[in-house]
Amino acid sequence: MISYQEIRSSTIQSRTLAGVANGTYLFCLPGSSGACQTGWSIIKDQLDSRNRPCNLAQLIPRLTET
Repeated sequence: MISYQEIRSSTIQSRTLAGVANGTYLFCLPGSSGACQTGWSIIKDQLDSRNRPCNLAQLIPRLTET
């Protein structure tokens, strides 16, 4: 939605992807610098344990569970 507000229908060309591999978060952001800045503005808050009510930082200890 944030991307759509900035670039309208061109946002459909975005190929953002995220996942977990070997207990590590992986984020693949689109190639343009503007798109990366938009994506990072969302991700960085989720990696901060002070962000409430939920965040990805709380899940880090569970990433290596089998």
